[in-house]
Amino acid sequence: MEQTTPVAPLLQVRTVDIEYRTHQRRVRATHDVSFDVWPGDRFILLGPSGCGKSSLLKAAGGFLTPRSGDITLDGVTIRGPGPERMMVFQEFDQLPPWKTVLENVMFPLLASRKADKAGARERALHFLNKVGLAGFADAMPHTLSGGMKQRVAIARALAMKPRILLMDEPFAALDALTRRTMQEELLTLWHEEHFTLLFVTHSIEEALVVGSRILVLSPHPGRVRAELNCHQYSHNDFGSAEFQHAARHIHHLLFPAALPADGHHQTQERVYVPATLHSS
Repeated sequence: MEQTTPVAPLLQVRTVDIEYRTHQRRVRATHDVSFDVWPGDRFILLGPSGCGKSSLLKAAGGFLTPRSGDITLDGVTIRGPGPERMMVFQEFDQLPPWKTVLENVMFPLLASRKADKAGARERALHFLNKVGLAGFADAMPHTLSGGMKQRVAIARALAMKPRILLMDEPFAALDALTRRTMQEELLTLWHEEHFTLLFVTHSIEEALVVGSRILVLSPHPGRVRAELNCHQYSHNDFGSAEFQHAARHIHHLLFPAALPADGHHQTQERVYVPATLHSS
């Protein structure tokens, strides 16, 4: 019987501590965080504000260096940004305002020399068509809505054909209807383009519908509280008892009812449980 070699994780995060400085002090963002992102994952970093989820994403992008621990892509330690890891941020002003929509999408392809001008134009138009903006190729960013600007940013990132797409709360500033539309469009793109996604959010509902797996982080400093499977959910499940139960379960993981008597958070080991199970 023919045996197949198991696929290795694409991104590995091992015992990572991240710190950053403020004007007053040094802040520990995460403590001893470990997880694997496999090819084709839609992996969600979920946690309250200040738990270090955005810091973890920036470290995976090569924009932050962990104080300790290691982050590798295909077994190679990440030491800086690279075109195989493209980021989409929450801010709408991530598009140079002096470039047209088409020029914005073409720019990283030309700057990295991944394509000549004709090839970059062809690929940029392909992905603008994928996000429904081919008709706005000659528009300037200031004429676009927030949702349209995010579509351009996603098209620009996917045009680079990255090994992993990193998204930092990309829909948080959008109104509820646009946010749902963008979530649905992202999932359609994932099915069509087969990319790997590492996605930061503080919304439990968004995590459940966008992700296939969720890493739940404790409040500051971020520690791994649980890792959950959630590939079974979609927007159509919002009103179901199973979905609401999963959301409540995650809420209890994020916000335990009480702290220990000494007032300190306990370090919890990772637990792998389906999102539909009661926490122990």
